[in-house]
Amino acid sequence: MASATVAIPVRNGGALLEEVLLAARSQKLDGLGSIQLLVCDSGSTDGSVALARGCGAEVIEIEPAAFSHGGTRNLLMERAEGEHVAFLTQDSIPADECWLARMMRGFELTEEVGLVFGPYLPRPDASPMVARELTAWFSSLAPDGSPRADRLGEHERQVPPRALLGRRGYFTDANGCVSKAAWQSVPFRKVSYAEDHVLAHDMLRAGFAKVYVPDAAVVHSHDYSGWEWLRRSFDEARAMHELYGFDEPGQLRHAALSVWGLVGADLRWVREAERPAATVPLVARSVAFHTLRAAGTVLGVRAARLPDAVVRQLSLEGRS
Repeated sequence: MASATVAIPVRNGGALLEEVLLAARSQKLDGLGSIQLLVCDSGSTDGSVALARGCGAEVIEIEPAAFSHGGTRNLLMERAEGEHVAFLTQDSIPADECWLARMMRGFELTEEVGLVFGPYLPRPDASPMVARELTAWFSSLAPDGSPRADRLGEHERQVPPRALLGRRGYFTDANGCVSKAAWQSVPFRKVSYAEDHVLAHDMLRAGFAKVYVPDAAVVHSHDYSGWEWLRRSFDEARAMHELYGFDEPGQLRHAALSVWGLVGADLRWVREAERPAATVPLVARSVAFHTLRAAGTVLGVRAARLPDAVVRQLSLEGRS
């Protein structure tokens, strides 16, 4: 039996899937045991199933309609042989061959660890806006570079979801590992979005700890088209509103001030990082990027008031 499983939901994995699978297969556990590579494919038409099997993965095949972010990950957990199950997405590539060993060691940092996760590194061709956002967020989780553990005391376990917004309740299953023993009592909920946030909240409320390991990184970033960024932000804001009741970023004044501040942050980050970028084109790109994301956020917090047909068009995931 494998001591760890790397699990990946896939649908038309594209050019990066092979890199993900080969990087997962090449992990060194330093005597901690063997690795099972497990894929759940939901109707790929681009050869992803054959590619996964060719890279040594066991493949579960389901119909596209059977996929959900939470339910499909529960299926992967059920079929996993490992005591710990490290989740990736089809485009998140372990940064080195020690990624999984570092993730596994996170479970040793304190008692009853249910979840361990690591950061995203921006791709080399990521835009300054995307690279700054990822770098700033994950740096904020562990400013001194040391692992961070979060746990709720017994008196805190009934706090409202809003109290867990941000670093304390954050977890990502694009680069996160789940204890199978903890999952057996606290599974993923069968939700269509933000299943990783919900799992983190449920684990914390059940008394488990969550650990962030800054050096267990994957290379993972997106540079969508402008319309795709609007739609992605729509989905994110809708999920944050549904989960946390969080709608301040959707207020027009807040959105305008946010765009102004984020454009300035992009310019400062480029200067401080000594990254080559012409100022005028960068400002134009940054303004367009953050304006489209703000527009998606404004619409996302109002999703419940919009017609279903409009919501489906705005959702990058096609949620109604």
